Amino acid sequence: MSKIPDATPEIHEQIRPEAVAERVQSVRERIAQACERTGRPLDEITIVAISKTFPMQAIKSGKAAGLDHFGENRARQLRDKAKARPGTVEGGDITWHMVGHLQRNKAKFIARHADWFDALDSPRLAKELDKRAAKNDRVVPCLAQINITGEEQKYGLDPKETHDYLDHCARYDHLAVKGLMALASFVDDPEDVRDEFQRMRDLFETYDATDNPRVEMEELSIGMSNDFEVAIEEGSTMVRLGTSVFGPRDYE
Repeated sequence: MSKIPDATPEIHEQIRPEAVAERVQSVRERIAQACERTGRPLDEITIVAISKTFPMQAIKSGKAAGLDHFGENRARQLRDKAKARPGTVEGGDITWHMVGHLQRNKAKFIARHADWFDALDSPRLAKELDKRAAKNDRVVPCLAQINITGEEQKYGLDPKETHDYLDHCARYDHLAVKGLMALASFVDDPEDVRDEFQRMRDLFETYDATDNPRVEMEELSIGMSNDFEVAIEEGSTMVRLGTSVFGPRDYE
């Protein structure tokens, strides 16, 4: 049984509306500079504010700062937060993303409460989520997650399997694959993962969706707080930002 986390005094202070608004403004300026360097329009970039481990005040502050998309990595916590503040699929004013690995027995929570599922990474999970989405009479927008680093501890599809997997997803009437997602290697210098982002862009751009109406290659979700500017320079349309929006997390 999950529950929405409480705020320690330190966390409460860093997620005040003024503090979050200041960070969001800084992030937007950095995004604008990255777009200017590459000649991209600013409106191509969506910020998904990663609210995992934070209390509901973080969502309220983020929304007040102009953010609409929020990401959780645990199915039950997303369920609980979506009950407290529904997403668009339930008539609310924000968009909930499930960004973490999903066990098949928790697909029911995502089919009911998540606006997006950003970590589709196996045929068995696709089948289960499609079944659960059908029971909820909806089509779930999804991103296929790619293990671009090759690290065994990371989830995601082998890059060589990506296009075949996208073809596989054509059989599901209640999933709409909107693009790809990946977590780059965690490094001190963002330039060290530029090649990983370039490989993701290549996978994204070389898939021919002409014969697969269930797949629309619209979103390339790469880039986090430590490397989002390089990701944007390499084609990211959706960046997942946690600490750069809400400050450091208290995991205890």
